[in-house]
Amino acid sequence: MDLLQQLRRKIRSSVFAALIVENLLLIAAWYCLMEFTDLSLPDIAAISLGLSLVCVLFITYVTTGWLIQPLKVFWDAIQRLSDGSRDAAVPAAKDLHLGRELIVTLTAQIYQLAGVASRTAAEERRQGADPAQSFIAQNLPLPLILLDASETIIFANPAAARYVGLSSEEMKGKNVYMVLDMSFPSEDTFDGWLKTAKAKNATAVSSWERVRLNVRDNHPARFFDLAAYYNRGNPDKVETILTLFDHTKQYSQEDQAVSFIALTVHELRTPLTLLRGYIEVFEEELGGSISPELQDFMLKMRAQAEQLMAFVNNILNVARVDDDQLELRLEEADWPTILKAAVQSLSLQAKVRGIELRCRIATDLPTVGVDRLSIQEVINNLVDNAIKYSGDSKTINIDAHLTKDGLVETTVQDFGLGIGTAIMPNLFSKFYRDHRNRAQVGGTGLGLYLSKAIVTAHGGNVWVRSREGQGSTFGFTLVPYAQLAEEKRQNGSQEITRAAHGWIKNHSLYRR
Repeated sequence: MDLLQQLRRKIRSSVFAALIVENLLLIAAWYCLMEFTDLSLPDIAAISLGLSLVCVLFITYVTTGWLIQPLKVFWDAIQRLSDGSRDAAVPAAKDLHLGRELIVTLTAQIYQLAGVASRTAAEERRQGADPAQSFIAQNLPLPLILLDASETIIFANPAAARYVGLSSEEMKGKNVYMVLDMSFPSEDTFDGWLKTAKAKNATAVSSWERVRLNVRDNHPARFFDLAAYYNRGNPDKVETILTLFDHTKQYSQEDQAVSFIALTVHELRTPLTLLRGYIEVFEEELGGSISPELQDFMLKMRAQAEQLMAFVNNILNVARVDDDQLELRLEEADWPTILKAAVQSLSLQAKVRGIELRCRIATDLPTVGVDRLSIQEVINNLVDNAIKYSGDSKTINIDAHLTKDGLVETTVQDFGLGIGTAIMPNLFSKFYRDHRNRAQVGGTGLGLYLSKAIVTAHGGNVWVRSREGQGSTFGFTLVPYAQLAEEKRQNGSQEITRAAHGWIKNHSLYRR
């Protein structure tokens, strides 16, 4: 028979028996009062009613406690289960006289279900903590790499393994910088960001564009965008998450475009050199015999030829930078002499535009260590930009002075269009140009990129300060030759050679 039906039947029987006993007691009391007392009938009825109420209260109290005892035992069992003591015996179940079989059965089933739920939850937690068991992590089409607090790879999904050219097991347990030989287009590298995040933040998120994964064992070079998430003290020991977004085809096409353009403009150097020579000959031979109008034409021709030659040199040097083939030899030089010569060569271009170049050079400048041709190209690019973006302004200030840190700083200030705040972070990126005035002002978007690479190779820094509509100031620093000579002496070399490149590697790759 069903245990619930048994309990219902037993309760009915018990309540029926209690009511029979109560009625029998009332009848016996009535009989005794009638036979053995002289009480009147109303008094006997009142006493019998009082006895009836007492019996009802007593039976109710006893019956309620007796009927609720199974529920109390069941409740105690659930309480123990919620406290994590499900292995303990059911409290007082063996002492039950009502519904013992039902309570024992129900409790056993609940304990069994709780055990299954607990094991399931534990398995889910284990799988959640182990990315290797995660369906999403394993099947994510993007390369996914997880790092612990020591920047060691604890998981790499199959997409990451294919992308890097190693198996997931080969990547696991290795330092990330030993597996990912990454180069960045600026000094904002993953390595630098992660050190800052660990020092200052509990959580942090960042991303980088145009990251290069260098060639490994004939595995093809990759270009990708990188996204990173940092979470200090993660209970699953996963502190850093890296996701790679491949853009190899897009970025490779841009590099190929530079190479193709460089190959093309290289052929322009010979005829351009001849053209400049012929213009100089005409100026020398015909300078005094032609009309002022023709002299003005000759002046503009020479200015355009020099600007075109600067354009050709920029393209060729950018190609060399990207191929890590632009090598600089730093020599001791007098900076005022170099700066004056560069400004003088640019004065013709400024004169054609009706702009005056004002040069102010401090008298206490030490000699600097520079590659003369390359550093002159930096000056050309900054002044050329100032001329292009001067607008209606007719003055450009060029200033050279010594900083409080003992570096030689040169600034180029114009009072023209200025640069918007949103544009500033991208100024030194390759091919980048302000979309608002690119139609009015010519250019390739390579001059500042090249200038930064050259100045960085010299050991200096490039900076910009600007307000839209009020002009811009570009500046760069150079290291005095005395400091470079000390470096030269320590290295035991006869010359100081630097490579100019636009890719910055994670320094941790070499520290560990």
